[in-house]
Amino acid sequence: MSDHCPTLRRDGDQVVILDQTRLPWQEIFVRLDTLGDAADAIRNMQVRGAPLIGATAAYGIALALRDDPSDRALQSADACLRATRPTAVNLHWALDRMQAALLALPPAERCSAAWAAAEAIRAGDAAANAAIGQHGLGLLQAMSDRKRRPLQLMTHCNAGWLATCGHGTALAPIYAAHEAGIALHVWVSETRPRNQGLLTAWELARAGVAHTLVADNAAGWLMAEGRVDAAIVGADRIAANGDTANKVGTYLKALAAHAHDVPFYVAAPRSTLDFGCPDGAAIPIEERSADEVRLIAGLDDDGAPARVRIAGHATRACNPAFDVTPARLLAGIICEFGVIPADALATVADR
Repeated sequence: MSDHCPTLRRDGDQVVILDQTRLPWQEIFVRLDTLGDAADAIRNMQVRGAPLIGATAAYGIALALRDDPSDRALQSADACLRATRPTAVNLHWALDRMQAALLALPPAERCSAAWAAAEAIRAGDAAANAAIGQHGLGLLQAMSDRKRRPLQLMTHCNAGWLATCGHGTALAPIYAAHEAGIALHVWVSETRPRNQGLLTAWELARAGVAHTLVADNAAGWLMAEGRVDAAIVGADRIAANGDTANKVGTYLKALAAHAHDVPFYVAAPRSTLDFGCPDGAAIPIEERSADEVRLIAGLDDDGAPARVRIAGHATRACNPAFDVTPARLLAGIICEFGVIPADALATVADR
């Protein structure tokens, strides 16, 4: 796959994104012209996936400095973007990178430097994605050689090119294996309440990768029946001890995988590792609107996008966007430097 990111690109002094809230039904691109546009796109999940959120925030800084490159504007933009989504550490990593690149520069030089720094973050993530794919390919090739039949893989949420600036994280090894001619099939969970598994199914269909959409709660049964060889998921933040935050529902899959001796891998770039966070208990978990649980999106009888209410306003709903999987449940973390045991992340701390 190309390292070009169709979900995010610069166009002159604006940024163009693929509006993921319209998928899988409509492929619509939206222009971001201001800092507020970028912040809203992140907050409302028009862009989603930790690496893509970080890159979008970097471009948001460039948009903010286009008309006002002052210290005050830089700090205000940084604060605005940091407040959009609390769990994805790539957001803060990217903003830290932007601050380091820009703060010491004279204001007159900041705008062009901001665009260059944002592009470097985008390109760096694309390169990391490609490396993750190759390291994961080695795992899948060895697994395929042992099984001597099509591999049965499971993923959760969406961690493909839609969520990143290149090949994806969890899907990068799958794409690499598919391109290498390894026969495989992917079990794709719906990932309610946002149904982000539908984005994975949409991606895999475009790539010609065999897959089947399943209800989230089917995962344990499939593993118990021996129908899953391995699971690969992405991450929004990985603590120093290897505990991992990912889309809610990941923890239950990891528990089921552990119970049935199914290797459970996390794929994420170095920018997702947070060595300032000691363990999973310290990871902030985003709580989103209850209406994401009470409403469901789809198409009406005329084929137009629609939302249907499945619970009344008076029904209380809890909607944590993420959960934490303990390091002990992971077979390894696939990053751009290789496959790292979850309890050995210190080996990449300074890279």
